[in-house]
Amino acid sequence: MQKLEVFQSLWGMELKHPTQPERSHEENFAMAAEAGFAGICLDPNTDELPYYRETVPLFEKYGLKSMVNLFPRRMDEMQPLLEFAREVNAVKVNTIAQVMPVSVAGAIPLINRWLEQARAMGFDLLLETHRNGILNDLYFTLEVLDAIPELQLTADLSHFVVDREFPLPISARDQGFIQRIHERTDCLQGRIATAEQVQIQIGFAQHQPWVQQFQTWWKEGMASWRARNGADATCVFLCELGPPPYAITGADGLELSDRWQEALTIKRWAEALWQQLEAEPTH
Repeated sequence: MQKLEVFQSLWGMELKHPTQPERSHEENFAMAAEAGFAGICLDPNTDELPYYRETVPLFEKYGLKSMVNLFPRRMDEMQPLLEFAREVNAVKVNTIAQVMPVSVAGAIPLINRWLEQARAMGFDLLLETHRNGILNDLYFTLEVLDAIPELQLTADLSHFVVDREFPLPISARDQGFIQRIHERTDCLQGRIATAEQVQIQIGFAQHQPWVQQFQTWWKEGMASWRARNGADATCVFLCELGPPPYAITGADGLELSDRWQEALTIKRWAEALWQQLEAEPTH
């Protein structure tokens, strides 16, 4: 039977508070396990590998699975990052590659090389839809998908909403573009944006139209994933609410809402959407 597993981003648990110290890795892992997350996502570039290696024993200790978001800044940095993914036994290997050819023609051989490197190590490498990454732009991404039919995505739609400054209601044209992203998505990410801000407070009244839009997209993405995957497959949904400056702060430097509680709320929403799909008749 297909199932959903909700992961939490370790980066998303950073406080970046003006006066409070950061929690330890152990405290963060204990919080995530107690909250019922299935796993933790790590976000290393090559310089940060020693920092993230400190977490390796905590996965087994707290019964959590691992996912990685890899940040290669040069073409040859992918290999050591993939080796780290194998070291932590990652169930999903995703990249926000910061090598960024300005043309699709320039990106294709680079992406194909990375996909082959990952396959040689037993991984199906996903590319994330993310600003300041190789899939920076929606239209660029759609061209890459046409050129590399086997490429699968980690879909963080918040970046496309800001990138293309989508107005509400979403037009039929833009919804068609997002549907094409759904059809190539293997992992979903939980962050809510507006046309002007990449991460908003999910409980504020003025943001509810965007909350509803993202819930609709997540359900569509899950439905597409379910239709394309086998009976025993596992869908991963990653809660990734970033610390400041992703999280908006006031003049006092403090966040405007409780980001941890928002992550727990998004986790519940994702689980509820999955349950709705399970309850719907299959055609």
